[in-house]
Amino acid sequence: MTRETRLSDVGAEIVGALLGFLEALEEGGDLSRRYTIRTVELELKPREYGPAEVRKIRDQMGLSQPLFARFLGVSTQTVRAWEQGTKAPSGMACRFLDEISLSPEHWRDRLKEIIRVRGKEKANGRSRQGCTT
Repeated sequence: MTRETRLSDVGAEIVGALLGFLEALEEGGDLSRRYTIRTVELELKPREYGPAEVRKIRDQMGLSQPLFARFLGVSTQTVRAWEQGTKAPSGMACRFLDEISLSPEHWRDRLKEIIRVRGKEKANGRSRQGCTT
């Protein structure tokens, strides 16, 4: 006695996809053009930051305008323009500001790792060598 198994909708979809994959294998060719391991979407539209918000984030970090600028990879004049409202932060800068806003403790800890006082010859027991800017 043979019992016929009925697949659920999801089961049928999985079996169909596997049969399609088997066909593609038999045909040969570049499978990476037809299949991917996964598809990922990142919802990373940065929010816009006004002068007061930029200043608030800088204050949370405990940085002067020149140090905040250096941390963000922009000029001091750019940070000043953001805080005075004469220029808006770029999309990339807004993404960075988003990350700082979401986890200020992380970024403060990160700053503690990278801040060095001028004139100090050793950091963490080793002499400082390497790139300078």
